[in-house]
Amino acid sequence: MLVGLGWLWWHNKSAKKTAAHKPVAVVQPVAKVEPKKVVKPIVVAPVSPTGFPHPVRDVLEAQVALARRVISPGAIDSALGSQTRAAIAAFQRSQHLSESATLDTNTRPLLMLDAPLLTNYTVTTNDLARLQPIGKTWLAKSEQSALDYETILELVAEKAHAYQSLIQKLNPEVDWTNVLAGTVLKIPSVDYPEPADKAAFVVIHLSERYLEAFGEETNLLAHFPCSIAAKKEKRPAGELQVTVIAPDPNYTVNPELFPESSELQAIGHKIRLPPGPNNPVGVAWIGLNLPGYGMHGTPGPEQVGRTESHGCFRLANWDAEYLVKLVWVGMPVEVVP
Repeated sequence: MLVGLGWLWWHNKSAKKTAAHKPVAVVQPVAKVEPKKVVKPIVVAPVSPTGFPHPVRDVLEAQVALARRVISPGAIDSALGSQTRAAIAAFQRSQHLSESATLDTNTRPLLMLDAPLLTNYTVTTNDLARLQPIGKTWLAKSEQSALDYETILELVAEKAHAYQSLIQKLNPEVDWTNVLAGTVLKIPSVDYPEPADKAAFVVIHLSERYLEAFGEETNLLAHFPCSIAAKKEKRPAGELQVTVIAPDPNYTVNPELFPESSELQAIGHKIRLPPGPNNPVGVAWIGLNLPGYGMHGTPGPEQVGRTESHGCFRLANWDAEYLVKLVWVGMPVEVVP
């Protein structure tokens, strides 16, 4: 019995010792893997090389066909939004059609696509050399050599009068973080025609947020979406006149006009920002005979007509650049409610 009891005591002690030294399995946390963002490509309907002109078949074709007529639908995005509807209505007015602002049966036969929808754009070494980060403060921006494009995607989208997201959808295989010289991209084929003459006058519609230029015979020369002042008391009305035309301008920041900026209030004096598409007034300034007011470009073309300004009439860079070719010092600009 003593032997048996001794064996049981030794066996239990041995088992506890083994359990105490048994390795514990450590479960390593699984790193969360973010799913890769998939850009859904846009499928463009095939067209025979001899299939032009033809009536537009979808919104993307309509936007390109309108833009080629200098009737801007805003940044091209293949969506039937308010700016595209306004452009369709402008086309209908120019053709003496009922203004449905839709691609109705009377409009489609007249709105023709006269050449392929897309074209190829080859990225160049000059394109890459232009890229530079934009400073986050007013002072940092003032110390730069230029306020040029930050990315190839931004540069190409502006050349195509398009949303950056549309360019990505048209080129789903492109790694936009590493675009090399020689890369060939598909973009909307949009080139404004050279104007045959200057405009006679410009009308800005505040409620609809668009600007139109007309010829001597009141024929429509251009239709552009525009942003207006956020505060109603800063929205001028009546007839103004063009007093200065400045392509690719620099921009003087006056702290008095930006009381909400603690940085500018601390600086306490005017500072000058260099030219470039990311300049606050973009690539063009057309001054009016109301101090501080003008028609100009913007570093955010996708936001034109959707956000509001301090008072000026803000256009996409490509539209402001074209408007410079139409206006002249002394030209009347009518602002209507």
